[in-house]
Amino acid sequence: MLNLPQAPAPISVADKEILVVTNADLRESANVTCWPTYEDYAQRLENELTAQGFKMKRAHEYDAARGHGFISSQKEGSELFAKIDPEAPLIVLLTAWQYSHHIAPSLAKHKGPVLLLANFDGTWPGLVGMLCMAGSLTSLGVEYSRLWSQTFEDDFFKSGLATWLKDGKLSHDTSYLQDVAANHALLQTPAGQAGQQVGEYILKNKAILGLFDTFCMGMMNGYFPVKALTDIGMPLESLSQSALLVEMEKVPQSLREDCLKFYEDRGMTFMFGSDDATELTREQVLEQCAMMIAMARFTTRFGLSAVGVQYQQGLKDSCAASDFAEGAIGSTERFPIPDEDGSIIWEGKPIPCINEVDMGTAIPQTMMWRLLDAMGLPAETTLHDVRWGSEYEGTFYWDFEISGSVPFEHLKGGLAGATGYRQPAMYFPKGGSSIAGQCKAGAFLWARAHYEGTQVIMHIGTGHAVELPEDEFERRRKATTYEWPLMNCTLDGVGRDDLMAGHQSNHITVAYVPEEKLQDVLRAFVAQALTQGINVKIAGSAKDLL
Repeated sequence: MLNLPQAPAPISVADKEILVVTNADLRESANVTCWPTYEDYAQRLENELTAQGFKMKRAHEYDAARGHGFISSQKEGSELFAKIDPEAPLIVLLTAWQYSHHIAPSLAKHKGPVLLLANFDGTWPGLVGMLCMAGSLTSLGVEYSRLWSQTFEDDFFKSGLATWLKDGKLSHDTSYLQDVAANHALLQTPAGQAGQQVGEYILKNKAILGLFDTFCMGMMNGYFPVKALTDIGMPLESLSQSALLVEMEKVPQSLREDCLKFYEDRGMTFMFGSDDATELTREQVLEQCAMMIAMARFTTRFGLSAVGVQYQQGLKDSCAASDFAEGAIGSTERFPIPDEDGSIIWEGKPIPCINEVDMGTAIPQTMMWRLLDAMGLPAETTLHDVRWGSEYEGTFYWDFEISGSVPFEHLKGGLAGATGYRQPAMYFPKGGSSIAGQCKAGAFLWARAHYEGTQVIMHIGTGHAVELPEDEFERRRKATTYEWPLMNCTLDGVGRDDLMAGHQSNHITVAYVPEEKLQDVLRAFVAQALTQGINVKIAGSAKDLL
């Protein structure tokens, strides 16, 4: 007889009984804060299930010792799913940010129908967590359904839930995405031929992605197979954040001071205080300056085309948050960083910074940078979270919000329009400055890469950012995270529910493009992607520009 641990007592369901699990953060401070919102939406879900003739059964309960009932590690998720009937109909109720790897490997083995259900809210953004989980399950080849609602009381929610309860699946219209043929006529346009040249350049010379540790914040959809990256000419240089800390220590105090003075002299406002535990201090920003300088030196040392830091879980207990360093290094207006031989690193050019080491944004960000730079256009890029959105004067505007910083050129007022707030202590005990403000109005190109098997697939579209009135902008900041930069925008020909139905990530990559150049840049970017062997899906009305 084999000496294996005794099997746990099974969790089964009766007829018309639906099992509900929830997943959230690795950080217990965040889980405790977010639990009341989950309880509210769980009650709403239970009420609707009852109204439709079903009974809700929670697979796991509130833990009084921890102050929440979320799954908060892969260990917990694996232990729980080992007990769950693999045929049980399962709703994953998401009302906060969640680390997909806690339960995605178990969902991959679950045979019963799975519904990812999210609250559409800015402060407690289950929608962000759901998009991450959806992209992760897609990359794992798992069948699932998705549903979202602001109140769990609207007809869209009720009818969608009813369909899933009846059929075990729920499909949405994703016709806003259309495949672009590998031999599309756009390849024969001047812009298309320019894009092919850039794609061929990358295939021949490579665009090395230098990432300091990988697999950030449970984003399984942000970690690509080595073959997928190799096939498109964008191999990984895997670096260690311990080496980054060592390199930071080598940056002398005088150089750190010069760096901070550069940004203060150009008008950035830092909201400095004196309490290091809760307020932003100069010492925190000086440490971030050292990080930026160290990151840039690694860029030249390893011949990188982009650089990224793992972010919250990797360094939060060791040094100040990486946000200021990330936004500043990705800007054209940047402190002149001396290499060890005294030469200025990438003078006059932004260094693409891959926030949260998300390879699904590293691919389009680095490609966009190379293309825009070759075309003589502004080449600053960033990712944003698909954080929230709401109507203003009859138009739905997205709130795209990166968790800390953007290039200064993306902000209304540029560097002088930037404000540095302390990153929230709940997430960052060592503090550090954000780069916050309202993103400027203008046209932009957007994209997101994911993989299926080892094939890279990219959604590409266009959009327009707007500068909302101050009172409306403030409302949205207060409904999300006040310390972070916010882009309010529309996506051309792509509605709210379109993106929620088909997007494969909580992230989206953007680069501003002059309106008069938008068609040429879009054509060139699509041609570049096709040349690199990427399957392209064009989104919304961007197809009309091809």
